Amino acid sequence: MIEVKNLSKSFDGKQILKGISTVFHKGKTNLIIGQSGSGKTVLLKSIVGLHLIDDGDIIYNGKSFVSMSNSQKRKLRQDMGMLFQGSALFDSSTVEENVRFPLDILTDWSLEEKRDRANFCLERVNLKNVNHLYPSEISGGMQKRVAIARAIALNPKYLFCDEPNSGLDPKTSILIDELIKELTQEYDMTTIINTHDMNSVMGIGDKIIFIHQGEKQWEGTKDDIFNVDNEVVESFIFASDLFRELREYHKNRK
Repeated sequence: MIEVKNLSKSFDGKQILKGISTVFHKGKTNLIIGQSGSGKTVLLKSIVGLHLIDDGDIIYNGKSFVSMSNSQKRKLRQDMGMLFQGSALFDSSTVEENVRFPLDILTDWSLEEKRDRANFCLERVNLKNVNHLYPSEISGGMQKRVAIARAIALNPKYLFCDEPNSGLDPKTSILIDELIKELTQEYDMTTIINTHDMNSVMGIGDKIIFIHQGEKQWEGTKDDIFNVDNEVVESFIFASDLFRELREYHKNRK
């Protein structure tokens, strides 16, 4: 579990995050949604420690991240898996070498042990016989799965995903969403996902928080979302005809 308490962050005198408080639950897919520029990426980067916060605290399983020493933070980061927007694979490294990367820098395992773990993770994301290929030789969806395999290589307690469906077609996006949810439950991770994809929200949104102009405007589940009573949130969530129709269908079922 990760708890965010009254988190604030500014850049060059402009306040980006304004006293955000929420809890991200273990074994659940926790989604941060909002328009571009709303502050959701700054929030995610603050939680993982890429930005130093101005005020508030971030609590990892009862321990204050802000109060940790540098060595304690380094140890905690070994429990974190990161899935970056665009996959962020190393073009000059093979698929296997990409998955092995965190094992190479953070463990003293033998090469055979690291290869075994890389193979296990690749098979877990339904990739076989691609170890020797380079990122440019596989599809965008396969690249994303390689990135997920790398993210779980150290068997993390926390998984952070920044726009995991960026650049993917709708069918592949659903497969990636389902894979992230399966792994979250299987490894009992605390997973936090930044997204503006409403299909992801409705498909895997165990917990959702909506950020607008640096403030938390709403939080709930994908089922709660049909009963939201906030004009700003409604205008974002029900911007498309499809989701407006889904809301009407949901209301008529009651």
